[in-house]
Amino acid sequence: MGNNVEVLGKRDIAQPDHQELVLRLAGIGQEHVYAFYDRLSAAEKLNLDRQVASIDWPLVRRLIDTVVLHPHPFSLPENISPAPYFENKPHASDRQKKYQLARRRGEELLRMGKVAAFVVAGGQSSRLGWDGPKGIFPATPVRHKPLFQYFAEFLLAMQKRFDCTIPFYIMTSTVNHAATTAFWQKHGYFGLSEKQLMFFPQDMLPAVSFGGKVLLESPGSLALSPNGHGGSLLALYKSGAVADMAGRGIEQISYFQVDNPIVRCVDPLFIGLHVLENADMSCKMLPKAFGKEKLGNFCLQNGKLTVIEYSDMPDSLAEQRLADGQLRFRLGSIALHVLRRDFVERLNRNGLALSYHRAEKKVPYVDPSDGKQIKPEKPNAVKMEMFVCDALPWARHGVVYETDRVDEFAPIKQLAGIDSLVTSHQITTLRNAAWLEAAGVKIPRKPDGTPDCTLEIAPSFALYPEDVAAKVQRIAPILPGAAVYLA
Repeated sequence: MGNNVEVLGKRDIAQPDHQELVLRLAGIGQEHVYAFYDRLSAAEKLNLDRQVASIDWPLVRRLIDTVVLHPHPFSLPENISPAPYFENKPHASDRQKKYQLARRRGEELLRMGKVAAFVVAGGQSSRLGWDGPKGIFPATPVRHKPLFQYFAEFLLAMQKRFDCTIPFYIMTSTVNHAATTAFWQKHGYFGLSEKQLMFFPQDMLPAVSFGGKVLLESPGSLALSPNGHGGSLLALYKSGAVADMAGRGIEQISYFQVDNPIVRCVDPLFIGLHVLENADMSCKMLPKAFGKEKLGNFCLQNGKLTVIEYSDMPDSLAEQRLADGQLRFRLGSIALHVLRRDFVERLNRNGLALSYHRAEKKVPYVDPSDGKQIKPEKPNAVKMEMFVCDALPWARHGVVYETDRVDEFAPIKQLAGIDSLVTSHQITTLRNAAWLEAAGVKIPRKPDGTPDCTLEIAPSFALYPEDVAAKVQRIAPILPGAAVYLA
């Protein structure tokens, strides 16, 4: 496998035919893309031609009509109800037995080499004030390990525990692909074998003005962005990743996104429940903290599992309560999934049929009439994205499993506020404090009850709370204000 990469049909766009591209754009009213072509250097001309050649222009033309110029307003489906789910900690004895069986089944599949890890890592860290791919952002609270390093250490620890190899598929974008692969190579793949890694970019789409014109980021470059996390299902197929998986005997794909430094990259219990239920696609969920929390809502529509985005959920339903006071629609999506490999193949066999969603954004651009750089103060363009949960209605069956917010969800999306580096460090320390206290370690506390220390536990030290007890004698007393790293 190694650095097996297919870069957007590289053979076809290495030396594109400029005149053919000019005609292609003129045929769909986008000839302004080449407004500054004569001013560009030879290298800049080639780069722009390659960008243009990489785009599926018939798709862009269709999306401009259906998503940009004539968007269909969202219509709430009739007869929706909350989806059923498997609780995080079962109470009934029969459910406890099922979870034990599921964990054993997931562990067996890992030992047999039937599970791959897959991270969606096409984003940049611009909102974090960091120059480069989000996966290289220093995320952990004490050692400031990059996100990619944490994932590699987690997989190494799982491989050691189950005496197996877990192939790791890393989806990049054309914006960060070269930097991502160079980073992994520079760090010796963090102890993983190069042969178990595969890097590949997802497709990009141009941002489009509200008037239907493709935007230029600079005179020699389109304003491009990834085609959404749903585009990962297309990229898996186009890149040859699912074919590679089939050749390796992989049956299940553990899907996660790059911004969560405490994610379980592979979870035997979750995988086992997914397999025992004969599901095509399964999802982890969190109970929503409040009705309008920015998490998609797992629902049933005509017996099919689906997700209704928080922005599309009317307040009357989002705030609806049960007799015990709990939210009725409380199952929040956090983009952690297990998918059957053959389900991804089936989705793509006749072309991926997921819908594209409209995202209105502020996109800096170059005015093609005078070449001025414009930085808009309010949304001026549409980015078109697919959502991975839109694959759920195509699944023959799906499972929703509740995970614990502190145990597995500490995303880093911004520098301050909700889902920030600050909250991620706080959640990581809370989780680790709970693990240590369960093993009898005294944790200093502030007057408000939160830990008066910063704690980081490497996967090599513990993958689960019960792992800590066997190593408790190695842990020195934790003093107030200390920054403690255990590995």
